[in-house]
Amino acid sequence: MNNYRTVDLFAGIGGIRLGFEQFGCETVFSSEWDEAASKMYEANFGEKPFGDINQIAPEAIPDHDILLAGFPCQPFSIAGKGLGFADTRGTLFFNIETILAAKRPRAFLLENVKRLRTHDEGRTFQVILDKLVALGYHVHHKVMNSLDFGIPQKRERIYIVGFAEPVDFRFPEPLGFYRPLAEFLEADADVSPEYFLSKEIRAKRMSGVKGVPPYPSVWHENIGGNISALPFSCALRAGGSYNYLVVNGVRRLTGREMLRLQGFPDDFKINLPYSQVRKVAGNSVTVPVIATIAKKMVDALGRAVDQEQVVWAA
Repeated sequence: MNNYRTVDLFAGIGGIRLGFEQFGCETVFSSEWDEAASKMYEANFGEKPFGDINQIAPEAIPDHDILLAGFPCQPFSIAGKGLGFADTRGTLFFNIETILAAKRPRAFLLENVKRLRTHDEGRTFQVILDKLVALGYHVHHKVMNSLDFGIPQKRERIYIVGFAEPVDFRFPEPLGFYRPLAEFLEADADVSPEYFLSKEIRAKRMSGVKGVPPYPSVWHENIGGNISALPFSCALRAGGSYNYLVVNGVRRLTGREMLRLQGFPDDFKINLPYSQVRKVAGNSVTVPVIATIAKKMVDALGRAVDQEQVVWAA
C-alpha cells in the first residue's frame, strides 16, 4: 500500500477518513467546526480537528497527496432551503478551491447531496466543475447509492474525484446487493424503553402504513405524511424528526444502529447524547462507499507512479 497523506476537511465524525485509512492513507490534518462532531472525532482518532476552516491560511495546511472534503450539503439539499451559494455554508466550496490552488495535491475527493447536480438548473454544479478544471484537475463525478454497496440505507450522494494527472480512473461498479437489515438492528429486548413510541404515535403509524410491512423494516414518513415500510432505511437526516424513521413501527433507531447504517464499526465510540448522535450520523458519509472509491483512487495513483518510473528509467 502507498502511504498517501490526506487532509480531512469538513470531517464530520471521520467517515471519509475511515474509508481511506483502509488503504494505507495517513491523515496529516483535519478540520471540523461542529463541536459535537469534533468531540466524537477526537474520541475515535485521538486528535481534535482544527475548527473553522476560514481561520487558517491555505498555505498553513500541511502538504498532502489527497484532499478529502464532505463539504456542507444543506445549501443544496431538498430538506434545506436550497439557497446554494447564497447560503454562507455554500461558499465553503471556495475554501476548498483556495486550498487546492495553494497546496496542489495529486488528487481530491468531494462529497455532497445528489441535488447539487441540478441546483439552480445545473449552474451551481457547473461553477464547481469549472473551478476545479481551471486549477488543472482532471475531474470525474458520479451519483452513488449506499444500497448498491452492501448497506441497507437508500442514500444517494454525488462524489467528485479529481487528479492532477490524467490517470486511468473509473468509479466502482455497484455490488448490486445490500446486507439484510436484521444484521444492523439491535434486539428490541436490548433497547432502552425511551426509544419506543407512545401508544398514540404507534397506533397512528399502524393505521397509516402502506401494505403489509416486511419484517424487519424501517418505516419512513415523508414530508407529505405518507408512511412506507421498507426492508432498508431511507437516508438518515441530521434534521429529521425523532419519528422520521421507525423500526418495525414501534421504536426509533438507536445511535449504534444509525452508525451501523453508515458503515461504522461497532467499536466506534459514541460519546454524545442521542440528539447529537442523530445529527452527526445524518451528516456523515457511508464508509463502505467511500472505501470503494478510495481503493480506486489509490490504485489509479499507484499506476501513475509506476508509469512515471518506467518513463524515468527509459
